[in-house]
Amino acid sequence: MKIHRLLAVAAAVMATGAGAQTVVTASSWVPPTHGLSMAQKEWCDLLEKNTSGKMKCNILPRAVAAPPGTMDAVKNGLADISFTVHGYTPGRFVLTQMAEFPFLGDQAEPISVAFHRVASKHPEFGAEHQRQGVKVLAYFTHGPGIVFNTKRAITRAEDLQGMKFRVGGGMVNEISKALNMNVTLKPATDSYELLSSGVMDGTLFPAESTDSFKIDKIIKHATFFPGGLYNTSFVFMMNPAKYDKLTADEKKAVDAISGEVVARMFGKAWDRVDAAALQNMQKNGVVLTKANPGLVSEVTIRVNKLERDWASAAEAKGLKNAAGVLSEFRKEVASLQK
Repeated sequence: MKIHRLLAVAAAVMATGAGAQTVVTASSWVPPTHGLSMAQKEWCDLLEKNTSGKMKCNILPRAVAAPPGTMDAVKNGLADISFTVHGYTPGRFVLTQMAEFPFLGDQAEPISVAFHRVASKHPEFGAEHQRQGVKVLAYFTHGPGIVFNTKRAITRAEDLQGMKFRVGGGMVNEISKALNMNVTLKPATDSYELLSSGVMDGTLFPAESTDSFKIDKIIKHATFFPGGLYNTSFVFMMNPAKYDKLTADEKKAVDAISGEVVARMFGKAWDRVDAAALQNMQKNGVVLTKANPGLVSEVTIRVNKLERDWASAAEAKGLKNAAGVLSEFRKEVASLQK
């Protein structure tokens, strides 16, 4: 923790040194080559370019916190900006689970843009984050969720049983329970150790993560669902106190490249690395299986109740006509995928 605070202090000194440049500290809990890190850097490069160097990011050499602690780290000013998975902080977010249901879409970019568009129209989404002490710069998702394992092909729901899976939390945990899967909630960064040691037999991931977390040579089977078995909601966020200290022009500069602009950046970055990871899977001999119609139908029947439960929980949190909002989101994804 002392090191993290020193990094933050050093960045603050840089920001005030010459008085001509405002520095934004950025933290990432994934490698620099990961799509998330690359998208955040793209945002940072654009900020510097658009302000002619008057604003820039100091991308810290190491994460200021483990993945589950990232939101609180931004809230507490250990970093000015970062991103996190809503499901890594169980119990804090309900509305954002809208973007985690099965069969949403086949690419991260349209899902991410649709997620941000719809969530931004309903202030209750932002209020969830305000209560946690962070400012939303964008909502986004990864690509379609896939079932990976080291044991066998999945052709029916029963094939998922008898194996132990890592999941990241959020709606994917509820989907897994509906399918009677044996799951453990662990951050993505733990996947290699869990799978290589045999503690877990599988994981639910987008394609990209098999490369980023070095499990591409451990997994043997991948089962794809149309639009994904699940998805994961993310937030790109900023420390509110940092934002409030910016000048009016600096706020305009941040706002201009946030929202849908950066949601698209994150989505595009994820789609690029998903495609590369799929090629690596094929090269490494991973058996790729498309879920058959019977399996898709079985999953649909089992998870339908989850959408109704989510709508009730979301309305209890103040979101009006939650089922209608979810329908709006699905339609927006579909229109963007055309």
